[in-house]
Amino acid sequence: MSDLDTLLNGLFTANAQWAKDVEAAEPGFFQESVKGQAPHTLWIGCADSRVPESVVLGARPGDVFVHRNIANQFPLDDVNSKAVLEYAVNFLGVQHGAFPVVVVHFIFPTYSLPVVVVGHTECGGATACLAAAKRTTFPEHGQLLTIPTLPYEAPLNQWLEPLTRLAGTLDLSTTPMEEALPVVVEENVKLQVENLSKTTTLANAWASNDNRRNVRVHGWVYNLNTGLLKDLQVTKGAST
Repeated sequence: MSDLDTLLNGLFTANAQWAKDVEAAEPGFFQESVKGQAPHTLWIGCADSRVPESVVLGARPGDVFVHRNIANQFPLDDVNSKAVLEYAVNFLGVQHGAFPVVVVHFIFPTYSLPVVVVGHTECGGATACLAAAKRTTFPEHGQLLTIPTLPYEAPLNQWLEPLTRLAGTLDLSTTPMEEALPVVVEENVKLQVENLSKTTTLANAWASNDNRRNVRVHGWVYNLNTGLLKDLQVTKGAST
């Protein structure tokens, strides 16, 4: 048996044990989950494997609706990100401040949700963008290569370009990396909160006469050294 086969078999074994443990602790949990999901939070986070949202929040399957990508970005021209937001706000029935047990799909929900944008310390995407912004050859205009070993058209360079340009505006060229990186991480979270607040989905929600008006967007940072979340106090809502 190859090392890959051993790894894959181990994953199935771990899954079987997990399912057994969950059923033993809460009989009928999986049968109940078939009836629908009732998440209380929309988490927009980084794809980094060290920041698994359900583990970080001590949550169960069904508690958190999730959208993750490299460096927890929410580009206004990204249909994937916008579709997740639209579904969560308008159809899913996640909420802000309470925990529902019933979800009715494809009608406006009777409650609203916290949307949390979560960056994290030691983010690899933010590190690459900061390093690119600190190069003496950083271009103010034109093509920008965050990963110089890849062509401009490479998906990774295309995805990271907005964050690299953000890092280039922060006047960090002479700041040591260990001091500059937390600034980039936090400023990136703040920008994504702003981007979310500019979406048609949230504009319509905040202008509505139903509970979607109560949707709030929060900006957090997860600290890999402590396992704790930090609230950046940049919350956006209908009145902010």
